Amino acid sequence: MKIISLTKKIGLSFVLGLVFGCGLIAQPPAMSVQKAVNTDSKSNMPQTALSDEEAAILPYYTNYLREYHLGPEDVISVEVFGEAKYSKAGIIIPPTSRISYPLIRGGVFVGGKTTEQVAEEIKKKLDEYIIDPQVMVMLDKAGSARFSVLGKVAVPGVKIMNRRYNVYEAVAEAGGIATAGDKKRILLVRMNQQGGFTQTVINFDDLLSGKIEVPYLLPGDQIIVPEKKWSLTKVLDTIGRVGALRILLGTPF
Repeated sequence: MKIISLTKKIGLSFVLGLVFGCGLIAQPPAMSVQKAVNTDSKSNMPQTALSDEEAAILPYYTNYLREYHLGPEDVISVEVFGEAKYSKAGIIIPPTSRISYPLIRGGVFVGGKTTEQVAEEIKKKLDEYIIDPQVMVMLDKAGSARFSVLGKVAVPGVKIMNRRYNVYEAVAEAGGIATAGDKKRILLVRMNQQGGFTQTVINFDDLLSGKIEVPYLLPGDQIIVPEKKWSLTKVLDTIGRVGALRILLGTPF
């Protein structure tokens, strides 16, 4: 990925103020805007029960982790059935993405590979020493799966997605909305299946009062809290002209 320079002053000043210096990547597909759906819930706190959206997210999240491409800060375990001395737990993938492993000279490069691909590679190399080794590689912690909370929050930045998060939890972990932030027009930016982007406008007050369902995040999602003084039209127009906001999250985001 290449970081682009923004040549238009209005785009530069807005984006730098919005993301506090976070990186940008040009994305030509246009972004669509949708409003959060109202519900009849009268709860005064974010929902904790299994919602329709949460139920829909679970299979995606599970499949995502199954097809997850490993990277630095991920934690994996390797199990060789019947060979405890060759099984290793809690392996933290280093910046080089190469892990050390018994009997394998030079270790194993795991960067950009799925757990199944790594298991197959280890199996092939252990074939020289063990008869028909049965190898399983498990992802213990998805340290390189991330989402971001940008703009007018107390602690903007990229967060590790090692569990399911909803919008409320993500904003809370970012320290909450700053005084200058517009809590009635929070943007949830998400890549769609066509490779473009959609934006959902969320009224945080409606979310807290239970008028709308609490959206759950997908890996790569971005929550953007703009300043109150910016009109939504101006925010969307500026984002559209300077390119979709992206953070350098690594593979595949």
